[in-house]
Amino acid sequence: MVYAPVRPDRSHPPVRVNLFSDTQTRPSAAMKEAMMRAEVGDEQNGDDPTVNELCDRMAALTGKEAAVFLPTGTMCNQISLLVHTRRGDEILAHESSHIIANEGGGPGALAGAVVLGLRGARGMFDSATMLAALREQRRNAPPQTLVAVEQTTNAGGGAVWPLTMLNDVLGAAHHQGMKTHMDGARLMNAAVAAGVTAAAMSEHCDSVWLDFTKGLGAPVGAVLCGSAAFIDQAWRWKQRLGGSMRQAGICAAACLYSLDHNVDRLAEDHANARILSRGLSQLPGLVVEEPETNLVFFDTRGSGLTADELAARLRREGVSVSTVGPYRVRACTHLDVDAAGVEMAVRLIAGVLRG
Repeated sequence: MVYAPVRPDRSHPPVRVNLFSDTQTRPSAAMKEAMMRAEVGDEQNGDDPTVNELCDRMAALTGKEAAVFLPTGTMCNQISLLVHTRRGDEILAHESSHIIANEGGGPGALAGAVVLGLRGARGMFDSATMLAALREQRRNAPPQTLVAVEQTTNAGGGAVWPLTMLNDVLGAAHHQGMKTHMDGARLMNAAVAAGVTAAAMSEHCDSVWLDFTKGLGAPVGAVLCGSAAFIDQAWRWKQRLGGSMRQAGICAAACLYSLDHNVDRLAEDHANARILSRGLSQLPGLVVEEPETNLVFFDTRGSGLTADELAARLRREGVSVSTVGPYRVRACTHLDVDAAGVEMAVRLIAGVLRG
């Protein structure tokens, strides 16, 4: 199959309310100023003081021994799989997880590992489901070596794993001799929503990472954390995959700024998501999932429109959303959309539904 390149459609009016993703956030003037002031060095040689400060802070934030700065969250996931598994191993993760659906087949292409998808509501599975998926240890069965979880769950609606449930799953995995990995792309959203520290969330994870390009508002970067031995091996894969950088302190400075200024305000995004959910739930033809954090999913089946049809009509009105199925739409609140923007989006969506 040949894929045509995707080109932007410039016939649409400018986006007035961008709910497509929290990856759409743009660095503020203050964040840019922090980037311009950053002290830099050769990151690959460990000589960039701003990158080193970021890694030290992230290791402390997650309660781990060490950390490494990487360009993207997908690279964090893939390097973690490469360190934790060997070719032919099997990874247990939710069937809707990012490593299965959104990383280009990376586990198989890079680590040579298979991912077994587990079922469960809102992107989560319990320890009983995980234990039921364990295979008899025999020569012709793939070794099951890693359990991966997402916090928050993306396709699961931005849901937050309850700490007791999460620790039960991770503890059961360790009891079976397996490693544990947390895709913490929106870890701070989960921590703010649950009132739990990031360290408590990831206490029983052998590796965990945080993405700074989503709700935290930085333009580039994610940080992977784990034991000193794990990070040492992660660095080798970072080198192999071309993830080593030079004067990366310019990017790390934006991440440090976000830790100082953009964590507590994630609660505003969650509040705006609830406003959006309430507004959408009053519109005919939409079935809205109750949000826990900053992701609002709704079903368009009753409107007579597919998700793509609704998204296309909204785009012509200046509202950008994403689609994740024939009738499922995702709207994401973030620091570039305030309460007034959310209310405008509800009005415009109502107008489109009226035809």
